Amino acid sequence: MEKLLDKLGDIGINVGLKILYAGLILFIGSRLINFLIKITKKSRLFNRIDKSLASFLLSFIRITLYIVLFVTIASILGVPLTSIVTVLGSAGIAIGLALQGGLSNIAGGIIILFFKPFTVGDFIDTHVDSGTVKGISLFYTTLVTPDNKIISIPNGNLANQATVNYSKNDTRRLDIDVEVSYKNDINDVKKIINDILSKEKRIIKDQEVFVELTNYKDSSMTYTIRVWVNGADYFPVKFTILSEIKNEFDKNKVSIPYPQLDVHIEK
Repeated sequence: MEKLLDKLGDIGINVGLKILYAGLILFIGSRLINFLIKITKKSRLFNRIDKSLASFLLSFIRITLYIVLFVTIASILGVPLTSIVTVLGSAGIAIGLALQGGLSNIAGGIIILFFKPFTVGDFIDTHVDSGTVKGISLFYTTLVTPDNKIISIPNGNLANQATVNYSKNDTRRLDIDVEVSYKNDINDVKKIINDILSKEKRIIKDQEVFVELTNYKDSSMTYTIRVWVNGADYFPVKFTILSEIKNEFDKNKVSIPYPQLDVHIEK
């Protein structure tokens, strides 16, 4: 009995030391991983990498280091390396089948980083959500909306749908349609609009300035304005032109009609 108790005591001490050692490795390893991630973020080489790729690589490095840490802890606790590899392989297959969507997100992230339809800092529209790209991680792309909401979109969805990138080019064409009454002279209306555009300094003068009558409607005629501006000036210029058109139309008695309907009553 004494030998059995001594043996059990030795085993208990052995197991306790292994658990203590494993816990110590877990504590030190997790701290070390966080330290390495911080150093990587601050390194000059890493800062030269495209921001989208940098965000993706950080996610990948963090996950890989934690896998290595847990494999090390398992081996310290006495789990055979072959068993660990077998378990990881089986787990990988099981997780792959269960998380097909997750794997498609990883593939989508790689496609986004390789073909670069957008990068961190671009303003994009997915036809469901729109905002500025804040980060591209292993599974999700994060957008910040104009009203400061955070939206996380799976990379798989983004890689397989049409996405509009408003920041890809430096300049954008601004299109504005203005409805004017049939009573007003066409040349007078076009002159007023052209005068407004000539005074707007943010319009790119080297590009074509288009002002033409483009459509007849039930209650009005449609004048289309097309000008080119820098991407950052798109909305400020649009709001300024709309305001100036209303002011100048009021001064020159150019009317913007309400929808009208003629009713004929037969006696």
